[in-house]
Amino acid sequence: MFFSQENESEDCLPQWPVLYFEVLSLDFWQRYRVEGYGSLVLPASPGLHILTIPTWRPVELGTVAELRRFFIGGSPELEDMTYVRIPATFKGERLSRFGFHTETTGSVTFRLYCLQQSKAFLETSASRHRMQSVLDRLGGFSQQSSVYNVLEAFQKARCRMQEARESLPQDLISSSFYTVHQTQEP
Repeated sequence: MFFSQENESEDCLPQWPVLYFEVLSLDFWQRYRVEGYGSLVLPASPGLHILTIPTWRPVELGTVAELRRFFIGGSPELEDMTYVRIPATFKGERLSRFGFHTETTGSVTFRLYCLQQSKAFLETSASRHRMQSVLDRLGGFSQQSSVYNVLEAFQKARCRMQEARESLPQDLISSSFYTVHQTQEP
């Protein structure tokens, strides 16, 4: 399965996709039933993940509904799969499912092999490659790791300084520059 974020830029990290699933059963007489719904957010870390997700299904109350489900087949279904979590059409602050009857029906186990790729990681990878080439020229493993740590800390501090400088209002920067030069002259 592949996920591609439509408006991926170099500055934003990807949002993790959600996997919605529906468990169905089909018996000897070709009757199908919804056995459960569930969802999982794909893991944020790469590698092997084994996740067990509980499932539930909507139910109609009453003995007649249960007999119909058993003998005839069919059952209540969700119109919108996103209702498993937060519906796509929901715009409010609080979501109430009062009156919506469900029952737990079991669980599904997923074995996922996750891999991440993003333009946001590109700059970090390129800077690491540049630092690694500098370290290769310097030689020595212990020197290499300490120099690498210093260079990486410097890059992080430089980025934080640039972000802080960009977030300051322009009039504050120009007035503080003028004040500093004025106090140093006399």
